[in-house]
Amino acid sequence: MHRMIRVPPEKGEEIRKKAVIEGFLDTARKIRKVRTEEGNFLEIPVTEAAYDSVESFLVLEQKNPEFLENPNSLKESLKGSLSEPELALVPAGWQILGNIIIVSIPEILEDKKTRIAEALLSMYPRCRTVVRDFGIEGQFRQPKRELLLGSGTETIHKEHGCFFKQDVTKVMYSKGNLEERKRMSKLGKGEIVVDMFAGIGYFSIPMAVHSKPKKIVSIEINPESFAYLKENIKLNHVEDIITPILEDCSQAAPEGEADRVIMGYVGTTHHYLETAIRALKKSGGVLHYHETVPENLARIRPEERIEEAAKSLGKKVEVLETRQIKKYSPGVLHVVVDARICE
Repeated sequence: MHRMIRVPPEKGEEIRKKAVIEGFLDTARKIRKVRTEEGNFLEIPVTEAAYDSVESFLVLEQKNPEFLENPNSLKESLKGSLSEPELALVPAGWQILGNIIIVSIPEILEDKKTRIAEALLSMYPRCRTVVRDFGIEGQFRQPKRELLLGSGTETIHKEHGCFFKQDVTKVMYSKGNLEERKRMSKLGKGEIVVDMFAGIGYFSIPMAVHSKPKKIVSIEINPESFAYLKENIKLNHVEDIITPILEDCSQAAPEGEADRVIMGYVGTTHHYLETAIRALKKSGGVLHYHETVPENLARIRPEERIEEAAKSLGKKVEVLETRQIKKYSPGVLHVVVDARICE
């Protein structure tokens, strides 16, 4: 689906600038003039990072989008530098966070990695660094990455009107979780929220900026992520909403205070379910539980784990929704279960 905002011509430059500043302008498509029964308009192409509306203008599906010519595709840029078999192995996609490009390059192209990085920077003049990705490792799910070109790996990524400062070699930021971050930003108004695995503020920041909960307790055990969490709280001016805590959430989570608990971590998240349920108010509340699970168990195991933990504490569970976030690995899904816990 190609998305766009249809605005009167006199508002076009204002909305275009906003889309550029907040990082949701789709630069692969043209801004075009259209005429409808209501009059003349501009269609400004936007990415998935845009909200459902911008400055009261709805984000709509664009019919027959017009794309800008892009002769400098990565493979075209590398013709003459790589052989045809090598060109077939060139990555087809990459991630851009702030002004940093993150790309996975096959080991067979090891001696061509610098040339690939140069070609990527030529395609994105606003970017200044290229980093090679090797995946994640360890309890803190830290990225394993190599600086290919550029002088720094710290950046500020803009998404949904929020700012996330980070070092891409020290903390993870998953593009695949974008829709879930967007969804969570609409929840929690006026509530007390506990974010048990806060990271750099992936869910806490959008929720604080847009939903304005009464209070968010954001707990993070990794000192490097926690440092950026504190910076991002200040960067987004939500000090009055978010209380950051550097500790293991199994020890630091409050009891009987929360209307809503976010468990946005995967791996051993189920070990913390009882802690999360205890954090909810005695009258009950909502749990957002993330898990990686084999596809054939995606609608069974996460729900059963919540029900088992709740039962052990004398609580009942109403499953509100189970959603697939993304494919985590071959045959494994990242899912999230929304569940209401009650007496």
